[in-house]
Amino acid sequence: MGQALPKPGLRPFLPADVPMLAAIFVAAIEGLTGDDYSEAQQEAWAAAAEDEEKFGEKLAGQLTLIATIQNAPVGFASLKGADHIDMLFVHPSVAGQGVASMLVDALEKLAGARGAKKLTVDASDTAEPLFRKRGFIAMQRNSVTINGEWLANTTMQKTLADAAPGAPQ
Repeated sequence: MGQALPKPGLRPFLPADVPMLAAIFVAAIEGLTGDDYSEAQQEAWAAAAEDEEKFGEKLAGQLTLIATIQNAPVGFASLKGADHIDMLFVHPSVAGQGVASMLVDALEKLAGARGAKKLTVDASDTAEPLFRKRGFIAMQRNSVTINGEWLANTTMQKTLADAAPGAPQ
């Protein structure tokens, strides 16, 4: 029988987290996106974490939450402005175990508390099924260039539950 992971916790981002979050970012891209993106695309995408100072500034400039298991970071997510999920990455060792869903739940609540009526995300092809299961609807396909490589993603949107009291969800 597989051993159940201890329940993950959530905490705010701290500047000291940057090296670990950069490592999680790279591990998630390398370990989870191979079915959807080429090796060249993965390398271009993961290169965003090479400049840890710039990577840390991006995380510090957004509302960034850290998922932990036994106090060790295993994933993170960030909310840009009041209503856009900018980053959502979990270490491959915890993929499929509810960590990403827990992070999205927390960002949905925080976005609602900030007055957002809808939440958007530009979901990678790898993350799109997770967001679809969570009630996000695909709005448009995008092609973005990162470090000279073209990557596809999907802009998705979800109306937050508190946005229209009494409306069917």
